[in-house]
Amino acid sequence: MKPVVTLLLACFLVLAGCQSLPDASPAAGQKSKSMPESTGAVSHSRVLLSAQHCLSEYLKEHGRVHYGPCLKIISVDGNTPKIRDDGFIELPTAEPATLSVSCVYRHADGSPIPATMETTDFQITRNTFTKPGQRWYLHAHRQARQIVGCEPTLSRSKNPNYETD
Repeated sequence: MKPVVTLLLACFLVLAGCQSLPDASPAAGQKSKSMPESTGAVSHSRVLLSAQHCLSEYLKEHGRVHYGPCLKIISVDGNTPKIRDDGFIELPTAEPATLSVSCVYRHADGSPIPATMETTDFQITRNTFTKPGQRWYLHAHRQARQIVGCEPTLSRSKNPNYETD
């Protein structure tokens, strides 16, 4: 078979498989067997937010990685978050919530510095997540180095929002 025909056939099979996926989301409190936590599938009315995330930045001038602060979501509206197998939590779109987070800075080897641990709240508004199915990252700060404090910053990227000059 010609490569083009093989490619087209593979595309049709993938599309047919996607069309046969269930459309309805599970009823409240029920777990869907068609959307296991480890696959990365998410309900049509939810977003995925990293439960824990560490910043780092490659320093070209030093030829090494600088380990920035780590952030961990410790509660959602006062409740312990349910973390999926892929390290994300599901949050509903267009619903306000309060996330309690802890931030900790790291040594040059990447290990945490316990004395720097700080907790703060991050507010989710009705306008924060408007498109369901997206993955988001909550960073401890907007850059990986030359910063202090816990200032959570929401981003669609795993990388810091700003590189340090």
